[in-house]
This record gives sequence, C-alpha cells and structure tokens, in this order.
Amino acid sequence: MKFTHALTASAAAATGLVTVLAGVPAYAGTGGHHGPPPIRTIAKGLDGPFGLDVVSSRTALVAEGDSGEITAVDLHNGRQRTLISKLPSPSGVTTDGHRIYVALGGPAPDGPPPPPSKYKPATVLVADKNGKNVRVLADLLKYELKHNPDRQKQFNPKGEPYDALSNPFSITSTKWGLLVADGGANDVLRINPRTGKISTFFVPPNPKTKECLKPGAQANPGTKGCDSVPTGVVASGKYVYVSTLGAEQPKASSIWKLDGRTGRVLKVWHGFTSLTGVAVAPNGTLYASEVLYGMPAGPTPPPGFDPAKVGRLTRIQHGRVTHAQVTMPTGIEYVNGSLYSTAWSTASFVGIKKAGRLVQVSPKAFH
Repeated sequence: MKFTHALTASAAAATGLVTVLAGVPAYAGTGGHHGPPPIRTIAKGLDGPFGLDVVSSRTALVAEGDSGEITAVDLHNGRQRTLISKLPSPSGVTTDGHRIYVALGGPAPDGPPPPPSKYKPATVLVADKNGKNVRVLADLLKYELKHNPDRQKQFNPKGEPYDALSNPFSITSTKWGLLVADGGANDVLRINPRTGKISTFFVPPNPKTKECLKPGAQANPGTKGCDSVPTGVVASGKYVYVSTLGAEQPKASSIWKLDGRTGRVLKVWHGFTSLTGVAVAPNGTLYASEVLYGMPAGPTPPPGFDPAKVGRLTRIQHGRVTHAQVTMPTGIEYVNGSLYSTAWSTASFVGIKKAGRLVQVSPKAFH
C-alpha cells in the first residue's frame, strides 16, 4: 500500500507550506458566551499522530508514527508523557486495560527504510500498561507470506514485491481478540492476545468503481479493481466496523459492518474517498476520517494551497451524511459521549514536522 502518495510534495513546495502553517491558529470556535468551541484542541506538537485509543475520561494513547513513540495524553490539560519510544513507524495502538498493543507499519517497496530499531516493521508488540517490558506478540508479514489472504500476486519475476505486503494501520482490542486492519495485505486479521496466534477475520472485496477498473489502477498484475486497503477497525456491541482506503481512488472507500464473531458482512456503506479511521456511537451513529479530502491532484500543490483545509470527518446519522472540517485526520474514537480525533496526522508528508494535534469534536462541528 503506497499510503498517501498524493500528499508527497516537492521540497520547494514543502518549504512554502511551513510558512502557511505558521499563520494557522489552533482550531477556533465560538467560545465565550456561546459555549465551548465545536472543535477543541487538546494537545499540539505531536509527530505523525496516526493511531488513537481513548483509555478513559482522562487519558488517550497516541501512536506517533514519525517520532516512533507511544504517547499518553491527558485529556484535561493536554500534557504528554512518552510510554514507549524508538519504534519503527507505529501506526496503531490499543489497550485492554492491562497491556498496551502496538501495530508497527511496514515500509512501501519504493519508500525510505524505517529508522533503526530492535523491532521489525509489520509486527504487533505488547507491553505492560506502563509501557515497560515491550516484546513481539505477532509477525504479520510472516503470516502474509504464508497465507496471502487476498490471493494477489506478491512478487515479480525478480523476486521483488509488487506492493507493500503488510502495512498495518490500526488495531483494536475486542472480546474476540485483537483486530488489525492491514492495509498492505488488504485484510483484517485477528490475533489471540495471549498466544499471538493470527487468523484471517475479513478480506474486503476489491472495489470496482469506474476509476478502479482503469488500466494502471491495480498495483498487482491479475487483480481486477483497486486494492481495498483496510485502514480502520472498531468494535461496538456485537459488531465490528471496518473502513477502507480504496487505494485513494475517488468513491472507492467503504465502511463495513460485520458480525464480530464470524466476520460475516451485515451492511456496507459505499462511495467515500480515502477513509482512514472509523468510530461508532452506542446509538449506531458512524464517524469516519477522510485524510485526503480537498487535497489537490498532482505531485506539487498549486500556488496559494492551504494545507489546513485538507481533510474532514464524516458522520452518518439516521442515513444523513454531514461533515466537520478537521485537518488531515486519521485516528478517531467515540468514548463516553465524546468524539476525539487526531489532526495534522500526515503533515510531515508535505514537509511540516511536529504539527500533529489531538482534538475533541462536538456535534455542532458537523454540517
């Protein structure tokens, strides 16, 4: 999975974007006598905040993919504390109350190598709840090479991978085990948190939109349609919800409602673009992050491009779709009546460092 290749910009363009960001304030709201702002910034200065797990009314865990850290954020005052460091591209984080689980992303075949680390990409780590005693729980790449759940061709005649073989993007702890959305492998995997045993939970079908059937839209030869690229997974009650990126093609993303025990498809919402996270309220209201919404096409942004306007959250409530403007969101969680989201998650893709944020989004933000 060549995740967010559309966000790659030239060095000259990136330099200009830093100036643009300098003039962008924290999310402003009505405030004052009108109540709290629709979008409240809890923490700033995060470095590639992809994964998010709201542990309690006081604490959230954030996977900072660029700095290689798992950070605990105080939801009341925004204070940050590093629990785990020196990880290669952590993309997802979750906890069961006793242990922390981290999904490490895998590099794209044509991307830069990961930073030096004692841990391998495309694995799942487990640690004590304080971040100590980190160890490898499961090797997702090894499972992909052996089982290849999406049945796509993996290597060219030279023995080189056609595309990312395993690139987990999110992880969640459920009563059925750990579930990992592996965008590179195009599947959702289930992991026994005690033994590390991996099994295939769900393989979304390849989207076959008009754009996905065009020549060149397929990363692997012999594949019909785009890669599904699962990016978000969450459990609610008896169900599991999965969001897919759809290879960044227009309207190729979907949200899948599955039986949590069997993985059987119960319902699907189609027609989205570049979904990167999914959350659900107890009443069934769905939320999804669209990290690339509003991103101009092409390798170099046009003059006057404002990165603050890229991205949004989507809400599906009683069949009605509304949106909230949150910049470059990926991880989202709905907990105790509140919606939380990472923001500026992919800012480093356009040359902006440590711009990541954690925000709280009220219903008033959706229009």
